[in-house]
Amino acid sequence: MKLKGILLGAGLFGALTANAAEPRPDQLEFRALFKELVETNTAASTGSCTLAAERMAARLKAAGYPDSDLTLFSDPQFPKDGGLVAVLHGTDSKAKGVLLLAHIDVVEAKREDWVRDPFTLIEEDGKFYGRGTTDDKTQAAIWTDTMVRLKREGFKPKVTLKMALTCGEEGGGGGRFNGAKWLTEHKRDLIDADFAVNEGAAGLLDENGKPSVITIQAGEKTYRDYRLEVTNPGGHSSRPVKDNAIYHLAHALVAVENHSFPVQFSEGSRAFFTGVAKQQADKGNKDVADAMLAMLKDPTDAKATDLVASKDPSWNGTMRTTCVATLLDGGHATNALPQRAGANINCRIFPGISGEQIRGELAAAINDPAVKVSQVTPEDPVGAAPPLTPKVVDPAKKLMAEMWPGVPVLPILQAGATDGRYLNAAGIPTYGIDGSFLDPELNHIHGLNEYAGVESLYKDRDFLYRLVKIYAEGK
Repeated sequence: MKLKGILLGAGLFGALTANAAEPRPDQLEFRALFKELVETNTAASTGSCTLAAERMAARLKAAGYPDSDLTLFSDPQFPKDGGLVAVLHGTDSKAKGVLLLAHIDVVEAKREDWVRDPFTLIEEDGKFYGRGTTDDKTQAAIWTDTMVRLKREGFKPKVTLKMALTCGEEGGGGGRFNGAKWLTEHKRDLIDADFAVNEGAAGLLDENGKPSVITIQAGEKTYRDYRLEVTNPGGHSSRPVKDNAIYHLAHALVAVENHSFPVQFSEGSRAFFTGVAKQQADKGNKDVADAMLAMLKDPTDAKATDLVASKDPSWNGTMRTTCVATLLDGGHATNALPQRAGANINCRIFPGISGEQIRGELAAAINDPAVKVSQVTPEDPVGAAPPLTPKVVDPAKKLMAEMWPGVPVLPILQAGATDGRYLNAAGIPTYGIDGSFLDPELNHIHGLNEYAGVESLYKDRDFLYRLVKIYAEGK
Protein backbone atom coordinates (compact mmCIF):
# COMPACT_ATOMS: atom_id res chain seq x y z
CA MET A 1 0.00 0.00 0.00
CA LYS A 2 1.21 3.50 -0.89
CA LEU A 3 -0.76 6.10 1.01
CA LYS A 4 1.67 9.00 0.78
CA GLY A 5 -0.49 10.39 -1.99
CA ILE A 6 -3.43 10.89 0.38
CA LEU A 7 -2.44 14.34 1.57
CA LEU A 8 -4.65 17.40 1.73
CA GLY A 9 -2.04 19.86 2.95
CA ALA A 10 -0.41 20.63 6.26
CA GLY A 11 -2.51 20.57 9.40
CA LEU A 12 -5.10 17.95 8.49
CA PHE A 13 -3.58 15.19 10.56
CA GLY A 14 -3.40 14.81 14.30
CA ALA A 15 -2.73 12.46 17.17
CA LEU A 16 -4.83 9.34 17.43
CA THR A 17 -6.94 9.03 20.55
CA ALA A 18 -6.95 5.63 22.17
CA ASN A 19 -9.94 5.09 24.40
CA ALA A 20 -11.31 1.87 23.01
CA ALA A 21 -14.47 0.49 24.61
CA GLU A 22 -14.65 -3.02 25.97
CA PRO A 23 -14.75 -5.25 22.86
CA ARG A 24 -17.87 -7.18 21.95
CA PRO A 25 -17.71 -11.01 21.70
CA ASP A 26 -17.75 -10.83 17.90
CA GLN A 27 -14.91 -8.30 18.00
CA LEU A 28 -12.87 -10.66 20.15
CA GLU A 29 -13.43 -13.40 17.58
CA PHE A 30 -12.27 -11.02 14.86
CA ARG A 31 -9.26 -10.10 16.97
CA ALA A 32 -8.22 -13.76 17.01
CA LEU A 33 -8.42 -13.92 13.21
CA PHE A 34 -6.48 -10.66 12.91
CA LYS A 35 -3.87 -11.94 15.35
CA GLU A 36 -3.39 -15.14 13.35
CA LEU A 37 -2.93 -13.21 10.14
CA VAL A 38 -0.50 -10.63 11.58
CA GLU A 39 1.51 -13.34 13.33
CA THR A 40 1.87 -15.29 10.09
CA ASN A 41 5.07 -13.77 8.72
CA THR A 42 4.53 -12.86 5.05
CA ALA A 43 7.66 -10.79 4.40
CA ALA A 44 9.31 -11.86 1.14
CA SER A 45 12.64 -12.90 2.65
CA THR A 46 11.47 -14.97 5.60
CA GLY A 47 7.72 -15.48 5.42
CA SER A 48 5.01 -17.30 3.49
CA CYS A 49 1.89 -15.80 1.96
CA THR A 50 0.89 -19.34 1.04
CA LEU A 51 0.67 -20.28 4.72
CA ALA A 52 -1.40 -17.17 5.49
CA ALA A 53 -3.76 -17.96 2.60
CA GLU A 54 -4.13 -21.56 3.81
CA ARG A 55 -4.98 -20.38 7.32
CA MET A 56 -7.64 -17.99 6.05
CA ALA A 57 -9.04 -20.74 3.82
CA ALA A 58 -9.31 -23.01 6.87
CA ARG A 59 -11.38 -20.38 8.66
CA LEU A 60 -13.69 -20.03 5.68
CA LYS A 61 -14.07 -23.80 5.39
CA ALA A 62 -14.94 -24.02 9.09
CA ALA A 63 -17.65 -21.43 8.46
CA GLY A 64 -19.23 -23.65 5.82
CA TYR A 65 -17.57 -22.82 2.50
CA PRO A 66 -17.16 -25.92 0.34
CA ASP A 67 -13.82 -26.68 -1.27
CA SER A 68 -15.34 -25.81 -4.64
CA ASP A 69 -15.70 -22.19 -3.54
CA LEU A 70 -12.14 -21.87 -2.21
CA THR A 71 -9.21 -21.65 -4.62
CA LEU A 72 -5.66 -21.63 -3.32
CA PHE A 73 -3.16 -20.67 -6.02
CA SER A 74 0.57 -20.12 -6.43
CA ASP A 75 3.36 -20.11 -8.99
CA PRO A 76 5.75 -23.12 -8.88
CA GLN A 77 8.71 -20.71 -9.08
CA PHE A 78 7.47 -18.88 -5.98
CA PRO A 79 5.72 -21.50 -3.84
CA LYS A 80 5.54 -19.21 -0.79
CA ASP A 81 3.83 -16.38 -2.68
CA GLY A 82 0.44 -18.04 -2.93
CA GLY A 83 -3.01 -16.55 -2.45
CA LEU A 84 -6.68 -17.36 -2.02
CA VAL A 85 -9.92 -16.67 -3.85
CA ALA A 86 -13.24 -17.34 -2.09
CA VAL A 87 -16.74 -17.05 -3.54
CA LEU A 88 -20.17 -16.52 -1.97
CA HIS A 89 -22.60 -17.11 -4.82
CA GLY A 90 -25.40 -14.67 -5.57
CA THR A 91 -28.84 -15.24 -7.04
CA ASP A 92 -28.49 -12.79 -9.95
CA SER A 93 -26.74 -14.73 -12.69
CA LYS A 94 -26.44 -11.63 -14.87
CA ALA A 95 -24.30 -9.72 -12.36
CA LYS A 96 -20.55 -10.36 -12.48
CA GLY A 97 -20.27 -9.71 -8.77
CA VAL A 98 -18.22 -7.60 -6.39
CA LEU A 99 -14.56 -8.37 -5.70
CA LEU A 100 -12.97 -7.73 -2.31
CA LEU A 101 -9.22 -7.40 -2.84
CA ALA A 102 -6.42 -7.24 -0.26
CA HIS A 103 -2.74 -8.14 -0.29
CA ILE A 104 -1.34 -10.27 2.52
CA ASP A 105 2.37 -9.73 1.95
CA VAL A 106 4.14 -7.13 4.08
CA VAL A 107 7.26 -4.97 4.00
CA GLU A 108 10.35 -6.43 5.65
CA ALA A 109 10.66 -5.94 9.43
CA LYS A 110 13.73 -6.70 11.57
CA ARG A 111 13.12 -7.59 15.21
CA GLU A 112 16.26 -5.75 16.34
CA ASP A 113 14.93 -2.48 14.92
CA TRP A 114 11.46 -2.64 16.46
CA VAL A 115 10.44 -1.85 20.03
CA ARG A 116 8.15 -4.90 19.92
CA ASP A 117 8.28 -8.13 17.94
CA PRO A 118 6.88 -7.12 14.52
CA PHE A 119 5.29 -10.54 14.02
CA THR A 120 3.50 -10.67 17.35
CA LEU A 121 0.22 -8.76 17.65
CA ILE A 122 0.57 -6.56 20.73
CA GLU A 123 -2.29 -4.46 22.05
CA GLU A 124 -0.97 -1.51 23.99
CA ASP A 125 -2.41 1.95 24.80
CA GLY A 126 -5.32 1.54 22.42
CA LYS A 127 -3.17 0.39 19.51
CA PHE A 128 -2.47 -2.91 17.76
CA TYR A 129 1.25 -3.06 16.98
CA GLY A 130 2.73 -5.36 14.35
CA ARG A 131 3.88 -5.47 10.74
CA GLY A 132 0.89 -5.30 8.44
CA THR A 133 -1.54 -4.06 11.09
CA THR A 134 -2.41 -1.20 8.75
CA ASP A 135 -0.86 -2.27 5.43
CA ASP A 136 -2.74 -4.41 4.49
CA LYS A 137 -3.68 -7.18 6.89
CA THR A 138 -6.36 -4.97 8.40
CA GLN A 139 -8.42 -5.11 5.23
CA ALA A 140 -7.47 -8.73 4.49
CA ALA A 141 -8.69 -9.75 7.94
CA ILE A 142 -11.88 -7.70 7.60
CA TRP A 143 -12.69 -9.26 4.21
CA THR A 144 -12.13 -12.77 5.57
CA ASP A 145 -14.17 -12.01 8.68
CA THR A 146 -16.98 -10.53 6.57
CA MET A 147 -17.13 -13.61 4.35
CA VAL A 148 -17.24 -15.82 7.47
CA ARG A 149 -20.02 -13.77 9.08
CA LEU A 150 -22.18 -13.72 5.97
CA LYS A 151 -21.87 -17.50 5.55
CA ARG A 152 -22.73 -18.18 9.19
CA GLU A 153 -25.75 -15.90 8.96
CA GLY A 154 -27.05 -17.86 5.99
CA PHE A 155 -27.01 -14.63 3.99
CA LYS A 156 -28.11 -15.13 0.37
CA PRO A 157 -26.64 -12.29 -1.67
CA LYS A 158 -28.24 -11.10 -4.86
CA VAL A 159 -24.82 -10.20 -6.21
CA THR A 160 -21.97 -12.73 -5.97
CA LEU A 161 -19.20 -11.77 -3.56
CA LYS A 162 -15.62 -12.72 -4.37
CA MET A 163 -12.60 -12.26 -2.15
CA ALA A 164 -9.00 -12.34 -3.37
CA LEU A 165 -6.10 -12.35 -0.90
CA THR A 166 -2.92 -11.95 -2.91
CA CYS A 167 0.84 -11.72 -2.50
CA GLY A 168 3.42 -9.51 -4.18
CA GLU A 169 1.99 -6.00 -3.83
CA GLU A 170 4.96 -4.85 -1.77
CA GLY A 171 7.40 -6.14 -4.39
CA GLY A 172 7.37 -2.78 -6.18
CA GLY A 173 7.61 -4.30 -9.64
CA GLY A 174 10.76 -6.20 -8.73
CA GLY A 175 9.90 -9.29 -10.75
CA ARG A 176 8.50 -11.59 -8.03
CA PHE A 177 5.15 -13.27 -8.45
CA ASN A 178 2.25 -10.83 -8.08
CA GLY A 179 -0.99 -12.60 -7.29
CA ALA A 180 -3.34 -9.86 -8.46
CA LYS A 181 -1.61 -9.55 -11.81
CA TRP A 182 -1.49 -13.35 -12.20
CA LEU A 183 -5.21 -13.65 -11.54
CA THR A 184 -6.07 -11.07 -14.21
CA GLU A 185 -3.88 -12.91 -16.72
CA HIS A 186 -4.61 -16.55 -15.88
CA LYS A 187 -7.84 -16.76 -13.84
CA ARG A 188 -9.83 -13.75 -14.95
CA ASP A 189 -13.12 -15.65 -14.73
CA LEU A 190 -12.41 -16.43 -11.08
CA ILE A 191 -12.22 -12.75 -10.09
CA ASP A 192 -14.32 -11.10 -12.80
CA ALA A 193 -16.53 -8.47 -11.21
CA ASP A 194 -18.54 -5.35 -11.93
CA PHE A 195 -16.13 -3.55 -9.62
CA ALA A 196 -13.60 -4.21 -6.86
CA VAL A 197 -13.02 -2.69 -3.43
CA ASN A 198 -9.40 -2.41 -2.37
CA GLU A 199 -6.99 -0.44 -0.18
CA GLY A 200 -5.69 2.99 -1.20
CA ALA A 201 -7.84 5.36 0.84
CA ALA A 202 -8.42 6.18 4.49
CA GLY A 203 -9.79 8.63 6.99
CA LEU A 204 -7.55 11.38 8.34
CA LEU A 205 -7.49 13.11 11.71
CA ASP A 206 -7.18 16.80 12.54
CA GLU A 207 -4.89 18.42 15.11
CA ASN A 208 -7.23 17.39 17.92
CA GLY A 209 -7.41 13.73 16.92
CA LYS A 210 -10.88 14.12 15.40
CA PRO A 211 -11.87 12.81 11.96
CA SER A 212 -11.41 15.63 9.45
CA VAL A 213 -11.89 13.90 6.11
CA ILE A 214 -12.52 10.49 4.58
CA THR A 215 -11.18 9.68 1.15
CA ILE A 216 -12.41 7.38 -1.60
CA GLN A 217 -9.75 6.33 -4.09
CA ALA A 218 -10.83 6.43 -7.71
CA GLY A 219 -7.70 5.73 -9.74
CA GLU A 220 -4.00 5.61 -9.06
CA LYS A 221 -0.74 6.50 -10.72
CA THR A 222 1.68 3.88 -11.99
CA TYR A 223 5.27 3.41 -10.88
CA ARG A 224 8.18 3.45 -13.34
CA ASP A 225 11.95 3.71 -12.96
CA TYR A 226 14.14 5.01 -15.78
CA ARG A 227 17.90 4.88 -16.23
CA LEU A 228 19.85 7.84 -17.58
CA GLU A 229 23.28 6.71 -18.72
CA VAL A 230 26.20 8.34 -20.48
CA THR A 231 29.26 6.41 -21.70
CA ASN A 232 32.51 7.97 -22.85
CA PRO A 233 36.07 6.87 -23.77
CA GLY A 234 37.33 8.86 -20.77
CA GLY A 235 41.03 9.66 -20.50
CA HIS A 236 43.59 11.27 -18.23
CA SER A 237 42.23 13.92 -15.87
CA SER A 238 45.13 16.23 -16.79
CA ARG A 239 43.58 16.61 -20.25
CA PRO A 240 39.96 17.61 -19.52
CA VAL A 241 37.45 18.12 -22.34
CA LYS A 242 33.86 19.34 -22.35
CA ASP A 243 32.68 15.95 -23.62
CA ASN A 244 32.50 14.58 -20.07
CA ALA A 245 30.06 11.85 -19.06
CA ILE A 246 29.33 13.46 -15.69
CA TYR A 247 28.72 16.87 -17.28
CA HIS A 248 26.30 15.37 -19.81
CA LEU A 249 24.48 13.63 -16.98
CA ALA A 250 24.43 16.77 -14.83
CA HIS A 251 22.82 18.80 -17.63
CA ALA A 252 20.31 15.99 -18.18
CA LEU A 253 19.34 16.01 -14.51
CA VAL A 254 18.82 19.76 -14.58
CA ALA A 255 16.56 19.28 -17.60
CA VAL A 256 14.54 16.67 -15.68
CA GLU A 257 14.34 19.03 -12.70
CA ASN A 258 13.03 21.87 -14.85
CA HIS A 259 10.55 19.78 -16.82
CA SER A 260 6.91 19.92 -15.72
CA PHE A 261 4.48 17.40 -17.11
CA PRO A 262 1.08 18.74 -18.14
CA VAL A 263 -1.66 19.10 -15.54
CA GLN A 264 -4.38 16.49 -15.94
CA PHE A 265 -7.55 15.56 -14.10
CA SER A 266 -9.44 12.34 -13.64
CA GLU A 267 -13.01 12.44 -12.42
CA GLY A 268 -11.75 11.59 -8.94
CA SER A 269 -8.97 14.19 -8.80
CA ARG A 270 -11.27 16.87 -10.17
CA ALA A 271 -13.72 16.19 -7.36
CA PHE A 272 -10.79 16.18 -4.92
CA PHE A 273 -9.54 19.62 -5.87
CA THR A 274 -13.09 20.98 -5.94
CA GLY A 275 -13.52 19.83 -2.33
CA VAL A 276 -10.10 21.05 -1.22
CA ALA A 277 -10.75 24.46 -2.81
CA LYS A 278 -13.80 24.79 -0.58
CA GLN A 279 -11.76 23.78 2.48
CA GLN A 280 -9.08 26.32 1.63
CA ALA A 281 -11.68 29.05 1.17
CA ASP A 282 -13.22 28.19 4.55
CA LYS A 283 -9.75 28.55 6.11
CA GLY A 284 -9.31 31.99 4.59
CA ASN A 285 -6.81 30.89 1.92
CA LYS A 286 -8.67 32.63 -0.89
CA ASP A 287 -5.65 32.82 -3.20
CA VAL A 288 -5.16 29.05 -3.06
CA ALA A 289 -8.87 28.34 -3.46
CA ASP A 290 -9.13 30.67 -6.46
CA ALA A 291 -6.03 29.09 -8.05
CA MET A 292 -7.50 25.60 -7.67
CA LEU A 293 -10.76 26.64 -9.28
CA ALA A 294 -8.87 28.42 -12.05
CA MET A 295 -6.75 25.37 -12.90
CA LEU A 296 -9.83 23.15 -12.85
CA LYS A 297 -11.32 25.47 -15.45
CA ASP A 298 -8.10 25.72 -17.45
CA PRO A 299 -5.32 23.18 -16.74
CA THR A 300 -2.93 25.24 -18.90
CA ASP A 301 -3.21 28.26 -16.58
CA ALA A 302 0.45 28.28 -15.53
CA LYS A 303 0.03 30.95 -12.86
CA ALA A 304 -2.71 28.98 -11.11
CA THR A 305 -1.07 25.56 -11.43
CA ASP A 306 2.31 26.85 -10.26
CA LEU A 307 0.74 28.37 -7.15
CA VAL A 308 -1.12 25.19 -6.24
CA ALA A 309 1.91 22.98 -6.90
CA SER A 310 4.13 25.22 -4.74
CA LYS A 311 1.83 24.96 -1.72
CA ASP A 312 2.01 21.20 -1.26
CA PRO A 313 4.11 18.56 -3.09
CA SER A 314 1.26 16.09 -2.67
CA TRP A 315 -1.09 18.39 -4.56
CA ASN A 316 1.52 18.60 -7.30
CA GLY A 317 1.73 14.80 -7.31
CA THR A 318 -2.02 14.54 -7.77
CA MET A 319 -2.10 17.07 -10.62
CA ARG A 320 0.31 15.47 -13.06
CA THR A 321 2.92 12.85 -13.81
CA THR A 322 6.03 13.49 -11.72
CA CYS A 323 9.62 12.33 -12.20
CA VAL A 324 12.51 12.79 -9.77
CA ALA A 325 16.14 11.70 -9.54
CA THR A 326 16.64 9.15 -6.75
CA LEU A 327 20.02 7.45 -7.35
CA LEU A 328 23.32 8.63 -8.84
CA ASP A 329 26.55 6.93 -9.92
CA GLY A 330 29.55 7.80 -12.08
CA GLY A 331 33.28 7.70 -12.67
CA HIS A 332 35.82 5.01 -11.91
CA ALA A 333 38.93 6.81 -10.59
CA THR A 334 39.80 10.14 -9.00
CA ASN A 335 42.46 10.88 -11.62
CA ALA A 336 40.58 9.80 -14.75
CA LEU A 337 37.89 11.28 -16.91
CA PRO A 338 34.66 9.36 -16.30
CA GLN A 339 33.83 6.57 -18.70
CA ARG A 340 30.31 6.17 -17.36
CA ALA A 341 27.76 8.18 -15.41
CA GLY A 342 24.19 7.26 -14.59
CA ALA A 343 21.13 8.10 -12.55
CA ASN A 344 17.79 6.57 -11.66
CA ILE A 345 14.69 8.63 -12.37
CA ASN A 346 11.57 7.55 -10.49
CA CYS A 347 8.26 8.50 -12.11
CA ARG A 348 4.70 8.32 -10.87
CA ILE A 349 2.61 8.35 -14.02
CA PHE A 350 -0.92 9.66 -14.47
CA PRO A 351 -3.48 6.93 -15.24
CA GLY A 352 -3.82 5.97 -18.88
CA ILE A 353 -0.30 7.00 -19.93
CA SER A 354 2.25 4.38 -20.94
CA GLY A 355 5.76 4.13 -19.60
CA GLU A 356 7.16 4.42 -23.12
CA GLN A 357 5.35 7.73 -23.61
CA ILE A 358 7.02 9.13 -20.51
CA ARG A 359 10.40 7.74 -21.57
CA GLY A 360 10.04 9.62 -24.83
CA GLU A 361 9.06 12.83 -23.07
CA LEU A 362 12.08 12.58 -20.75
CA ALA A 363 14.39 12.03 -23.71
CA ALA A 364 12.90 15.04 -25.50
CA ALA A 365 13.28 17.24 -22.42
CA ILE A 366 16.94 16.19 -22.01
CA ASN A 367 17.60 16.63 -25.74
CA ASP A 368 21.11 15.18 -25.66
CA PRO A 369 21.98 12.17 -27.86
CA ALA A 370 24.83 11.35 -25.46
CA VAL A 371 22.31 10.52 -22.73
CA LYS A 372 20.58 7.17 -23.14
CA VAL A 373 17.15 7.02 -21.51
CA SER A 374 15.84 3.50 -20.85
CA GLN A 375 12.91 2.13 -18.87
CA VAL A 376 13.95 -0.12 -16.00
CA THR A 377 10.54 -1.14 -14.65
CA PRO A 378 8.74 -3.69 -16.85
CA GLU A 379 5.85 -2.24 -18.81
CA ASP A 380 2.53 -3.25 -17.29
CA PRO A 381 -0.87 -2.90 -18.93
CA VAL A 382 -2.14 0.66 -18.63
CA GLY A 383 -5.61 1.41 -17.34
CA ALA A 384 -7.57 4.62 -17.01
CA ALA A 385 -8.89 5.86 -13.68
CA PRO A 386 -12.35 4.44 -12.96
CA PRO A 387 -15.32 6.81 -12.98
CA LEU A 388 -17.12 7.87 -9.81
CA THR A 389 -19.90 5.37 -10.45
CA PRO A 390 -22.92 6.21 -8.24
CA LYS A 391 -23.69 2.55 -7.40
CA VAL A 392 -20.20 2.27 -5.91
CA VAL A 393 -19.60 5.72 -4.43
CA ASP A 394 -23.07 6.70 -3.21
CA PRO A 395 -23.61 3.80 -0.74
CA ALA A 396 -20.14 4.38 0.70
CA LYS A 397 -20.73 8.12 1.12
CA LYS A 398 -24.16 7.56 2.67
CA LEU A 399 -22.82 5.04 5.19
CA MET A 400 -19.82 7.25 5.97
CA ALA A 401 -22.19 10.15 6.68
CA GLU A 402 -24.13 7.94 9.08
CA MET A 403 -21.10 6.59 10.93
CA TRP A 404 -18.96 9.76 10.85
CA PRO A 405 -21.54 12.57 10.65
CA GLY A 406 -20.24 15.90 9.44
CA VAL A 407 -16.92 14.52 8.16
CA PRO A 408 -16.28 15.52 4.52
CA VAL A 409 -15.85 12.73 1.99
CA LEU A 410 -13.44 13.46 -0.86
CA PRO A 411 -12.58 11.31 -3.87
CA ILE A 412 -8.86 11.13 -4.60
CA LEU A 413 -6.45 10.05 -7.28
CA GLN A 414 -3.86 7.98 -5.43
CA ALA A 415 -0.35 9.26 -6.15
CA GLY A 416 1.07 5.95 -4.99
CA ALA A 417 0.29 2.52 -6.36
CA THR A 418 -1.63 -0.58 -5.25
CA ASP A 419 -2.60 -3.84 -6.92
CA GLY A 420 -5.67 -2.02 -8.17
CA ARG A 421 -3.59 -0.95 -11.18
CA TYR A 422 -3.71 -4.49 -12.54
CA LEU A 423 -7.46 -4.78 -12.12
CA ASN A 424 -8.18 -1.37 -13.65
CA ALA A 425 -6.01 -2.27 -16.63
CA ALA A 426 -7.92 -5.55 -16.97
CA GLY A 427 -11.26 -3.74 -17.08
CA ILE A 428 -12.36 -4.27 -13.47
CA PRO A 429 -12.94 -0.77 -12.02
CA THR A 430 -11.23 -0.73 -8.62
CA TYR A 431 -11.88 1.68 -5.76
CA GLY A 432 -10.07 2.28 -2.51
CA ILE A 433 -12.65 2.36 0.28
CA ASP A 434 -11.79 2.05 3.94
CA GLY A 435 -13.07 3.40 7.23
CA SER A 436 -9.82 3.38 9.21
CA PHE A 437 -8.32 6.67 10.40
CA LEU A 438 -4.61 7.43 10.26
CA ASP A 439 -2.31 9.71 12.26
CA PRO A 440 0.24 12.24 10.91
CA GLU A 441 2.77 9.48 10.24
CA LEU A 442 0.17 7.26 8.54
CA ASN A 443 0.43 4.79 11.44
CA HIS A 444 4.08 4.13 10.51
CA ILE A 445 3.15 2.22 7.34
CA HIS A 446 6.30 0.61 5.91
CA GLY A 447 8.24 1.91 8.91
CA LEU A 448 9.12 0.87 12.44
CA ASN A 449 6.41 0.03 14.97
CA GLU A 450 3.50 0.02 12.52
CA TYR A 451 0.13 0.02 14.25
CA ALA A 452 -3.63 0.27 13.88
CA GLY A 453 -5.89 2.02 16.35
CA VAL A 454 -7.99 -0.55 18.19
CA GLU A 455 -11.20 1.48 18.20
CA SER A 456 -10.62 2.61 14.61
CA LEU A 457 -10.11 -0.97 13.45
CA TYR A 458 -13.28 -2.26 15.08
CA LYS A 459 -15.34 0.58 13.62
CA ASP A 460 -13.76 0.04 10.20
CA ARG A 461 -14.77 -3.62 10.44
CA ASP A 462 -18.39 -2.63 11.11
CA PHE A 463 -18.35 -0.11 8.28
CA LEU A 464 -16.95 -2.45 5.64
CA TYR A 465 -19.21 -5.33 6.69
CA ARG A 466 -22.29 -3.12 6.30
CA LEU A 467 -21.05 -1.69 3.00
CA VAL A 468 -20.32 -5.12 1.51
CA LYS A 469 -23.78 -6.28 2.50
CA ILE A 470 -25.31 -3.28 0.73
CA TYR A 471 -23.33 -4.06 -2.41
CA ALA A 472 -24.29 -7.73 -2.19
CA GLU A 473 -27.96 -6.84 -1.97
CA GLY A 474 -27.60 -4.98 -5.28
CA LYS A 475 -29.13 -1.78 -3.95
